[in-house]
Amino acid sequence: MAIFGKDESGAAAQLDKERLPRHVAIIMDGNGRWAKKRGMPRTFGHKAGVEALREIIRHSDELGIEALTIYAFSCENWKRSAEEVGALMGLLLEYFTRELTELHRKNVRIRILGDIDGMPAGLEKQQQALHAAVERTAQNTGLKLNIALNYGGQQEIVRAAKNLAQKVVSGEIGADQIDAHMFEGELYTAGLPEVDLLIRTSGEMRLSNFLLYQLAYAEFYVTDTLWPDFGRDAYDEALLAYAKRNRRFGGV
Repeated sequence: MAIFGKDESGAAAQLDKERLPRHVAIIMDGNGRWAKKRGMPRTFGHKAGVEALREIIRHSDELGIEALTIYAFSCENWKRSAEEVGALMGLLLEYFTRELTELHRKNVRIRILGDIDGMPAGLEKQQQALHAAVERTAQNTGLKLNIALNYGGQQEIVRAAKNLAQKVVSGEIGADQIDAHMFEGELYTAGLPEVDLLIRTSGEMRLSNFLLYQLAYAEFYVTDTLWPDFGRDAYDEALLAYAKRNRRFGGV
């Protein structure tokens, strides 16, 4: 069966639109190792990683996947060298400056997961670019592109708990009214479909503080492929593997 009428081969030829995940989350790992294998600095790998990301966003949109969440920069990543952080932030600004018009034209809606206003001083241009991207695409109805930036899953859960505690103290709600639905409404992902599939590249077997609440029943797919090499074919393989899973959500 060809994929949605296209003449494809391999995993793409076996994909069934009815079996695709609604929401895919990706931990994009391996940029540094990819660069090291080529005798290049880590920043070279991050540049290649941006190109891979561009291709995966396009393919997600073409496939009709509803939401794509990518782990761009964690709260802990500030511990990296000033040179690497500076390069990453420069790439971030370059990406939104160059790609925003195209993403908007394709009806992509951008959401930032994380505390972008809490980013260190000196990154005002990046903050402005992020806010501009969110505002410009707010009414779009296509692919929901969620970028986790200055993000941590533990921090997100604590933030949600504090927000609800403040509402209880103010009398807005009673403590006995708090349930899973209300708690989820305080998360950065409020209003998004549940994550169906988590993809992690480079073979690492950990969540790295990513979407700790939202991944409760997601299917995991780990590949040894380093992120800059994770193209359409590799993505199709992950989607096909997901389609073959029997999701039980705690049942038998």
